[in-house]
Amino acid sequence: MPLLEIKNLRTSIGKREILKGVNLTIEAGTTHVIMGPNGSGKSTLSNVIVGNPLYQVSEGEILFKGKNLVEMTPDIRANEGVFMAFQNPVEVEGVSYASFLKQALNAKRAYLNLPPLDAMHFLKHIKMRAEALNISNDLLKRFLNVGFSGGEKKRMETLQMAVLEPDFCILDELDSGLDVDALKEVSVGVNLMKEKQRAFLLITHYEKLLEYVKPDFVHILKDGRLVQSGGKELADKVYKEGFGVFE
Repeated sequence: MPLLEIKNLRTSIGKREILKGVNLTIEAGTTHVIMGPNGSGKSTLSNVIVGNPLYQVSEGEILFKGKNLVEMTPDIRANEGVFMAFQNPVEVEGVSYASFLKQALNAKRAYLNLPPLDAMHFLKHIKMRAEALNISNDLLKRFLNVGFSGGEKKRMETLQMAVLEPDFCILDELDSGLDVDALKEVSVGVNLMKEKQRAFLLITHYEKLLEYVKPDFVHILKDGRLVQSGGKELADKVYKEGFGVFE
């Protein structure tokens, strides 16, 4: 059984249809990349998978471990193991990043009928993951994303992924606004998370990310449809010739 299977997915905002019959199968242990011009539906696809209520599914299924995500609320999808690193994470005054991560992790553990982690075990859980991403205690003590640089926000999203240990990770333009050093740092976090039971879906405009996070499959999305799939050679073709060569 595939980890994620999208069947004839059609979605819209209001009266405007954005995804027009998308089919995609993702096996555990694989990394998929979706590329496409602005307005092609890339971010819409990621938002629909995680359950953003702004988007209406008019047709199709999104099966995750055999269960239809379309029938689940966003929090249930997250607890089932679906995660998305956002392009622009929200800022929350008054809530430290460490407190946020602890609450999120224990909410997932409660859903899975596991006991909550106490402060000592949570600190142990988070410490080695933060160290691997070169994240200081000072960042963990700060309010959620408040005053963070673009690179810090992306690194903290990667830490959140590492702490929650989801089975399916969507990285929506993780490389957006990052310099080369920051891109290398967040890519290290992604690569550390690669395991046989976990899959990744990367949304990107740029080939540079794929130098650090090696994809198994690349898909081209245009006008709400997946028009071509293949290996990294498709990303190379985009870099050299643009999206106009794909129909």
